[in-house]
Amino acid sequence: MKEVVVKFVRNYQQEAKTEQHTIIIDEAKDVGGDGKGPDPYDLLLTALGGCTSMTIMMYARRKEWPLESVQVKLNHEKIHATDCEECVTEEGKLDQITKTIYLKGDLTQEQRERILEIADRCPVNKTLTTECRVVGKLG
Repeated sequence: MKEVVVKFVRNYQQEAKTEQHTIIIDEAKDVGGDGKGPDPYDLLLTALGGCTSMTIMMYARRKEWPLESVQVKLNHEKIHATDCEECVTEEGKLDQITKTIYLKGDLTQEQRERILEIADRCPVNKTLTTECRVVGKLG
């Protein structure tokens, strides 16, 4: 089981401690923060992008494919549910994350297509796209 402890520092700043790292989370100055660290959505996109890139690299290495590097560009936006034909939500707005994956290496078209499929198998992607419960309780 993973555990992260996040505690208030000042204003909107938070200090997140993992087993091995400390990260400052903050809001941008234009929304009242001090801009001392990434905001929560930056961290969410960072987790998804990092997991996607790592999963792709692991797969390519295991297959001994000539993949030299991976870059993942992520965008988060709110879209109208009516603009999404394949979505379950029919009213209001919903979150949409777009991942653009750049691959460097002498890969065949089949390998590139397979890597795109594998990208959605990273654990963070699975967490975001399957049922996930967040249970709140007081300590």
